[in-house]
Amino acid sequence: MTEKTILYRGAEAEICLTNYMKYKVVQKRRVQKTYRIKDIDDRLISTRTKGETKLIAEARKQGVSVPIIYDVDLKSGIITMEYIEGKRIKDIFNYLNKKERIDICKKIGVNIAKLHNNDIIHGDITTSNMILANDRIHFIDFGLGEKNNEIETKGVDLHVLMEAIDSTHSKYSDYFDYVIEGYKKELKENANLVIQKIEDIVKRGRYR
Repeated sequence: MTEKTILYRGAEAEICLTNYMKYKVVQKRRVQKTYRIKDIDDRLISTRTKGETKLIAEARKQGVSVPIIYDVDLKSGIITMEYIEGKRIKDIFNYLNKKERIDICKKIGVNIAKLHNNDIIHGDITTSNMILANDRIHFIDFGLGEKNNEIETKGVDLHVLMEAIDSTHSKYSDYFDYVIEGYKKELKENANLVIQKIEDIVKRGRYR
């Protein structure tokens, strides 16, 4: 029996570190909801697992570093994927020097633009969901992601990151500007429309 180490257990999924063939892997298993009718729950788990797998595969096609997927079990809601040996951006962001921090922020912006160029919405872009390995930023956990071409949704995607930086790395909240710099450089459509949406979202929150 393969040994498993629980890395994270949440309301929606359980993340385990284990082995698959000769590889060290992460398994993401969606949690069954006992309050839902079983047939509906099984269908939702299967659909969401399939959707996340497709988003990860499409992100890779766009040149965004993501874990390699080794196996997908739609019935059990399990995605078996590469374990990325690296450091979470969340854990290192505050300790980088200025040049390193600027460089990482620009790379983050470029990669988000690559996703948005193909209408891939990550849904939970935070520094917890990015890993620095081999000088590349790997995006993980597309569980809240979707395909959506709306400017509003892309603005929300970036706004989540802006708030994450502001709350987790408040001393460096202005570095979000470098994320936008990288984003504008890579985005194929008019980035100013997305930026305007971010500003609109901020105003909405302010005047509630």
